[in-house]
Amino acid sequence: MSQSGSDFVVIKAQQDGVQVIGLTRGTDTRFHHAEKLDRGEVMIAQFTEHTSAIKVRGHAKIYSHHGEVESEPKS
Repeated sequence: MSQSGSDFVVIKAQQDGVQVIGLTRGTDTRFHHAEKLDRGEVMIAQFTEHTSAIKVRGHAKIYSHHGEVESEPKS
């Protein structure tokens, strides 16, 4: 997959401690990268040949070409 054809998502933390976790492709799905964002911080993430999914834990807004989604705050 070329870099120019990859999908991007923008994650904006709405609270401190939002976790962004990258998951691998292949026969075994595993965590391969994790970041922690504080309120107001923004991360731009990319789907690549190694990243097939991105998990967001905590209250955040996620923007992509599919639209906007808001994750729920962790209780």
